[in-house]
Amino acid sequence: MEHSGWDRYYPRPQLRRDSFFPLNQGWTLNGRPIRAPWPPQAPLSGYGGAVEDVMWYKTAFTLPEGFAPEGHRVLLHFGAVDQVAEVFANGESVVRHEGGYLPFSADVTDVLCVGENRLEVKAVDTLSHAYPYGKQHKRPHGMWYTPVSGIWQPVWLEAVPAKGAVRSVRLAPDLTGVTVEVDAGGADYNLAVPLGDGKILTAAGKSGRPLRLEVPDPWLWTPEDPYLYTVTIATATDQVESYFALRTVTVKEINGHTRLCLNGKPVFLHGVLDQGYFTDGLFLPQSPEEYDADVMRMKELGFNTLRKHVKVEPEAFYYACDRLGMLVIQDMVNSGEYRYLRDTVIPTFLSKRRNDLGAGGGEQRKMFFERHCLDTIAHLRNHPCVVGWTIFNEGWGQYDSDRIYRMLKAADPTRFFMSTSGWFAQRESDVQSEHVYFNSRILEGNQPGKFLLLSECGGFSRRVEGHVSRERKNYGYGEQCRTELDLELRISSLYWEMVMPSIPKGLCGCIYTQLSDVEGETNGLYTYDRQVRKVKAEVMRDIVSELKQALGKAVGNG
Repeated sequence: MEHSGWDRYYPRPQLRRDSFFPLNQGWTLNGRPIRAPWPPQAPLSGYGGAVEDVMWYKTAFTLPEGFAPEGHRVLLHFGAVDQVAEVFANGESVVRHEGGYLPFSADVTDVLCVGENRLEVKAVDTLSHAYPYGKQHKRPHGMWYTPVSGIWQPVWLEAVPAKGAVRSVRLAPDLTGVTVEVDAGGADYNLAVPLGDGKILTAAGKSGRPLRLEVPDPWLWTPEDPYLYTVTIATATDQVESYFALRTVTVKEINGHTRLCLNGKPVFLHGVLDQGYFTDGLFLPQSPEEYDADVMRMKELGFNTLRKHVKVEPEAFYYACDRLGMLVIQDMVNSGEYRYLRDTVIPTFLSKRRNDLGAGGGEQRKMFFERHCLDTIAHLRNHPCVVGWTIFNEGWGQYDSDRIYRMLKAADPTRFFMSTSGWFAQRESDVQSEHVYFNSRILEGNQPGKFLLLSECGGFSRRVEGHVSRERKNYGYGEQCRTELDLELRISSLYWEMVMPSIPKGLCGCIYTQLSDVEGETNGLYTYDRQVRKVKAEVMRDIVSELKQALGKAVGNG
């Protein structure tokens, strides 16, 4: 089988170089062939063997002649390896990494040899709850899905100058320009930004010092018009390409309610929950183009927001949202223990209050969770599509949420933070969050300085024969919808009975569960294989028209 687009796709669109050598082919896992970068549990991996807690990956490669000229270093990159990885090049340990959702790299120059090089990865995945693990479960059922192990994102090499290499770029945009901070190891650099009229905006900067760039006739980024500016950054020895968008995310008081604003104008986050699972690749689709397809599927239905649920995707996903115009609320990936009675039943039907001070389990788990949150922000902060972050979801692993809100808000003051999604709210958050799956009701924004978001709702189940992952024990909320019309009526009622009347009372967004079915969950707008759309596009777009009118009237523009 072809490796589709992953071998051709540059994995880091926010920092592109000409140097790129993919390492996705030729792997074995515990002595059996495996197709990377898919995890061994995924059909696309072709693995077929038992997935052990300890996995040894092996491959060999020969660098093309001239790949690393004199004065260059060779860096080895991994998109993600779940959960703990130690990497060996020609028998030498070059890097150890913990956590299964974020990229890491190693300088392997000094251990490479002329001709064939051996690469080994020891991956250990016990599905420890001390690390972020999302919806993975050793016994998949209901809202719990097949776990993934080992390598599940692309592996690749690049050559960079030993001196003057651009190590990182930080981009902080607003409505008139962008502040750029480049780490180039102390080297000076030049910037070039092509403008829409054929002119080129240029500037010179120093490594580690913020550089302000005012953009004439700024072209603002919106979901309807997702304009991206490219920027080339060059030192005396290196050149990379990145991009940015001019947009802001703020809140303001309008007609007595706190409203979320994009570029200073009220916006309604009309979104869906996106779990990021695929029937053939689990955590990773067959090709990066599938992210484009998912975004366009939702845009066709009139949605402008994806809530990326307890999973960090490859950058290909966020690049698709940047280019195509889709807002993203990014969840932090949960760790710690989940308890059904404590975390779901009691808050759903009895009390949504709980003190989270001192909760949350062991100190090592907490320290890693906080570091992972900060690393996630650093990893994704340049993507204009990301407008907000979720810290804790439905009490899962929740502790000290006020303190963590302050810490993360200091790290990224340009976006909103939903400290606690659903329930167990404490004092500090930018969002008044509600989850309503049963007994629709009119919601009211009544917490000063916080905008009201219905961050989960719906989840109506419709099983489509021939397109289900499990023949029995399908999962969703409420009675099974038998037909397309049944599902459309349930969705329309939810919006008319709860969402529309709540907008004048401060509601700023609604996240419907969910984009697609996932394994036993049959509550998606699409089937798990994305072959069948369960509702008519025109029905969903009619809802959007009504949402826009309701928001316009609520803020005085209707």
